[in-house]
Amino acid sequence: MASFPPWRPRRRALAALSGDISGAFGDLGTLLPYVIGATALGVLSPRPMFLGFAAGYLLVALVYRAPIAVQPMKALGAMILVGGLTTAETALAGATLGLVLLALAATPYLGRAARALPQSVTVGLQAGLGLMLASLALEMMAAGWWLALPAMALLALSWVWPRGPWALVVVIAAIWLVPVDMLPKAVHSTPVGEGISLSSVAGGTLAQLPLTLLNAVVVATAVSRSLFPAASSRVSERRLAASSGVLNLALAPLGAMPMCHGAGGMAAHYRFGARSLVAPLTMAAACALGALQGEAVIVWLAAIPTPVVGALLAFAGLELTLSRRLFDARPDCRPVIAATAVTTLLSGALVGLAAGLASERLRRHLVRRRASSAPPPQG
Repeated sequence: MASFPPWRPRRRALAALSGDISGAFGDLGTLLPYVIGATALGVLSPRPMFLGFAAGYLLVALVYRAPIAVQPMKALGAMILVGGLTTAETALAGATLGLVLLALAATPYLGRAARALPQSVTVGLQAGLGLMLASLALEMMAAGWWLALPAMALLALSWVWPRGPWALVVVIAAIWLVPVDMLPKAVHSTPVGEGISLSSVAGGTLAQLPLTLLNAVVVATAVSRSLFPAASSRVSERRLAASSGVLNLALAPLGAMPMCHGAGGMAAHYRFGARSLVAPLTMAAACALGALQGEAVIVWLAAIPTPVVGALLAFAGLELTLSRRLFDARPDCRPVIAATAVTTLLSGALVGLAAGLASERLRRHLVRRRASSAPPPQG
């Protein structure tokens, strides 16, 4: 009977642990801009916000036992950053979305609607969202290519050793090596008024809901099953909607950032080595530690240069765009994927969905027409 050297299993275990710890921090490119901005504007406080993310990643580890992402809701996050939501409005909008997601998860229609969505459209939406991340990453890296390019080169080692600690190394090196005059001196926040405008809450909720259902439920389910097949029995559209709903309904009124399970975050975790529940447990512990640090953690996070955050985001975008299903697609489906992806990039996920469904309908019509006009077989 063949025997393996005793160091091989230990080396594999060490590589797996290294990858999970590195991959845990792979989604900082999405997390940091919203966290730092919401805190600097005084809309959210660091302690309840980081406790919310800690609870989210702990829930993910217990329920899914896989690196399912916990991200800020982007439409609501954008409204916070432009001054469109107060503290109270953010809490109400998050709780409202949580209630709606729980209601949808309680019915079978969400899963049925997701299964009825053509795969060509789903792949196109995924690619389009990846292109959106890559586009934002280019803007962020343009602020300092002298930082972005070395970070990209180091992160590119993940193609050689996927389980290496590259994301963590880049983040630590960026903080240690950045010139002192580029570091933030303090976080100055001005408290935001506590008044509630129902029109602002309704506008934020309606802007966020389609994006959540597409990116954080439908596409996220497809991405998780592709990247983490061992967890496919535990991940579904209804379960992702339910866990997002619970987190927002319970935690947004307490000061947490409205959260969801973004497909791009899963790609980022995977790209930098995350494969098991160790990754979400690591993020839960890191966020809990951040909550204990209070305002100090925001100064620390703000020390990570924008070009380095952009480099992390660029790799997440590439992972999401260049999926296995994109290369396995039939030739006649690729125009549908391209139309969906480009429209999503230019006009958003909702318009991309409409364009994809129209393109898929045209594709099926052409296939039927070609089949009906084909000459009958001879013999």
